Amino acid sequence: MRRRFAVLVVVSLLLPLTGYAQTAAKPATAPTVVIGSKNFTESVVLGEIARLAAKQQGIKAQHRRALGGTRILWRALIEGDIDAYPEYTGTITHELLHDVAPDASIAVLRQRLKPQGIGITGSLGFSDTYAVGMLESQASRLHIRDIADLAGYPSLKLAFSNEFMNRADGWPGLKAAYHLPQTARGMDHDLAYRALASGAVDVIDLYSTDANIAYYHLRVLQDNRHYFPRYEAVYLYRLDLDQRAPRFVAVLNDLAGRINVQQMRAMNKAVKIDGKHETAVAAQFLGVRADTGSGTAFWSRMGRYTLQHLELVALSLSLAIVLAVPLGVFAARYRRLGQAVLGMTGILQTVPSLALFVFMIPLFGIGAKPAIAALFLYSLLPIVRNTHAGLTGIQPSLLESAAALGLPPRIRLLRVELPLALRSILAGVKIAAVINVGTATLGALIGSGGYGQPILTGIRLDSVPLIMEGAVPAALMALAMQGVFELIERALTPRGLRLRAMS
Repeated sequence: MRRRFAVLVVVSLLLPLTGYAQTAAKPATAPTVVIGSKNFTESVVLGEIARLAAKQQGIKAQHRRALGGTRILWRALIEGDIDAYPEYTGTITHELLHDVAPDASIAVLRQRLKPQGIGITGSLGFSDTYAVGMLESQASRLHIRDIADLAGYPSLKLAFSNEFMNRADGWPGLKAAYHLPQTARGMDHDLAYRALASGAVDVIDLYSTDANIAYYHLRVLQDNRHYFPRYEAVYLYRLDLDQRAPRFVAVLNDLAGRINVQQMRAMNKAVKIDGKHETAVAAQFLGVRADTGSGTAFWSRMGRYTLQHLELVALSLSLAIVLAVPLGVFAARYRRLGQAVLGMTGILQTVPSLALFVFMIPLFGIGAKPAIAALFLYSLLPIVRNTHAGLTGIQPSLLESAAALGLPPRIRLLRVELPLALRSILAGVKIAAVINVGTATLGALIGSGGYGQPILTGIRLDSVPLIMEGAVPAALMALAMQGVFELIERALTPRGLRLRAMS
């Protein structure tokens, strides 16, 4: 029995090596600068423009694309996880710096950002302001031309992007400014266009440079009360780049004033409507060669996603096994305290997945570490509960026989109780593994990579093939995990118990 448990321990400790294989394959030298971008097309394109412009000057740069919303990118910049990212002045005044005027100039913002170690470029040459829109056909039928007209139609269904729902310059202020009676609901920005076209919703928020405005034949409602400020596109960057990578700062500043609103709208259209890669679009704008790769890039990309996903699942699961099995034993030994342990792990399971991922960012930054921490916490409940159930479900006569033989408690646990509870424990591990494979896809929102990367990109670009590129391998990995643990369960379960279970 001891040998079998040694094998189990070895298996749990060897699982992380699948993730470290990816780390070992990486070059020892990290890129000089790291550029971030938000989870929408325009931000990704601007991130690629900065990366390719840096590459053109011989500067090593990495683009961590589509990391999430404003707060995630801002915290990553402050903490040094990224060195620069594209932002908008209206967002800075309303979301990041609350003690400046909404129409503050870039010069004023530069002075206010400096004490925080953050620099700002001049305007890139266009403003991408928020707007509110609806289908042209419906707006004409209802004679709606400006936002104030919406107040006369309380039955209209409003759906805004999740970030807009809670921003200081978003829905709460808009509702108050125009005295709108409707109740809005949150929805992914890219999916909102499809919902609008299908009639599921009537009004959504827009970006003024969205290519989808023309594609879906939308009417942009007039903001007669000038609620929305100007959103001049800029790059924010860490001021310590002036010493670490001064040439990159020069590259960012050189991009100021080079992109007008027509060019930005055309680049958004090329990606969103025409299906071109963001890198190719950015390269065409800069007049450089695109490095999107050849047909073989698909398998290279899938290999990278697979290794990243395995790393997230293997590390989090291995750490959970090391902690959760002893916690399950403790819960079974001390029944009253055990209920508290089960309750705490149960509470962790009720925290929404995305929220738990974001909660980990202040502790671990962005990337794989916060995702592993969140998945580790999610793995605890099934393993703890199944360990507890397996130990408390052992027949009392078997325990009495072991005690009658004079076995010490430790030997009794290792040679009798744990082997008898092994099937239940492994079932908990299997459940945790399968859950982790699915939940790990959300880690792409905080830069952990894995199969969530093509899924999120597919949602953003309304591309079913890209979504399937991540969803199908994730489903196959979950099935593979289940099969592997069933084999482990069969190998480690004593033959007598297997025969009894089959009879």
